[in-house]
Amino acid sequence: MKQFAAFALAIPMLIGSEMSQALRPPEPPQTAKLESPFACNRLALNEEQRKRHFDELGPALRRLKTQVAELPDGFEFHFPTDKKTFELLAEWIDGERACCPFFDIDLRSQRETGPLTMRLTGRDGVKQFIRADFAKWF
Repeated sequence: MKQFAAFALAIPMLIGSEMSQALRPPEPPQTAKLESPFACNRLALNEEQRKRHFDELGPALRRLKTQVAELPDGFEFHFPTDKKTFELLAEWIDGERACCPFFDIDLRSQRETGPLTMRLTGRDGVKQFIRADFAKWF
């Protein structure tokens, strides 16, 4: 009789578990993530934005850079910690995200007026792209 009682108590739990799984929406199918090619899409920026990004911001940041550190998957660029440099970097990053979406870009301002750093990294091949396309930065 004890075995029957234990079985009888388990039935509602099993039904409840099966029922809750049946009521769950189906999981979406896994799709392959599309990755953009390693090429700068200058058309992602209009003419005014391109001029600002490539002819003004890039050269200004290259002059301001104080150090470059090589990383396993990219590079880290060090800059002065002033507000103007931070704003220039933020604007440049916004443009770079549009024309080179394959980059992982991290802007870091460390505590206690520590260094301001920008990391450009990404999937396999990005480091080689940076080394070639950003030759003037080194």
